[in-house]
Amino acid sequence: MTLREVRELLNTEVLSGEEFLDREIKTAFACDLMSDVLAFVNEKTLLLTGLVNSHTIRTAEMLDISAVVFVRGKKPDDDTLQLAKENDMVVMSTKYIMYESSGILYSNGLRGACLAEKES
Repeated sequence: MTLREVRELLNTEVLSGEEFLDREIKTAFACDLMSDVLAFVNEKTLLLTGLVNSHTIRTAEMLDISAVVFVRGKKPDDDTLQLAKENDMVVMSTKYIMYESSGILYSNGLRGACLAEKES
């Protein structure tokens, strides 16, 4: 699935990285605990979270995650967005809650990061 498809499915607002919307993602991971993200996620994963601070972007950067969707209409501050831009990261915001966002993506074929690892 491409990030452009994610944008359409979740009706997101693109906050940074619009030029990278044709990137492909293979899995998604929904979490607010960045320690869990570090334990379970690999590259080409879309991160869905309600945690709107620089720790989210730093965690994504460490794992080569190139896209973050903030749920519940949340938006990061300008410094956090600048950090995402410096890392060529796509950042989007959706009005959907995490549960709905995950369900929409899953029902359209995007699998969870942990499930994808078990199936490999």
